[in-house]
Amino acid sequence: MGDAETFGVEKGYGEKVIEWINAESEKKKVKLEARLYGYDITTENFGTFEMFSWMGDVKSARNMIVRASKKFKVRVIEGGYKTKDKTYSTKKTDYAMVRKGERVIGHLKFSASRLGNPFWKLEEEERK
Repeated sequence: MGDAETFGVEKGYGEKVIEWINAESEKKKVKLEARLYGYDITTENFGTFEMFSWMGDVKSARNMIVRASKKFKVRVIEGGYKTKDKTYSTKKTDYAMVRKGERVIGHLKFSASRLGNPFWKLEEEERK
């Protein structure tokens, strides 16, 4: 997984967090670049999130998103998890964790059409 679009940050903090992630990755010489793409997801249990995409190393991306959550004291969505079973359907699915700092506070399931609309849609959410 070299890029993912199911990462998010609490609404209102997107610009600050993305700017910080890009500055930190440049300072630490880590191959990681994040960008907001102007799409929000609203969850029933966790609030609204500004979704962003990133390119680079998955381990670095997960590490940076957790560090950003602790630094800015915001909820974040750490996505890009897949199921182990291989199923073929007209939709692609992705799973994510909602974090506040290092604590996992919930799980989300996203889906998107393989053909038309490229944006992810929230299917299920679960509080931990």
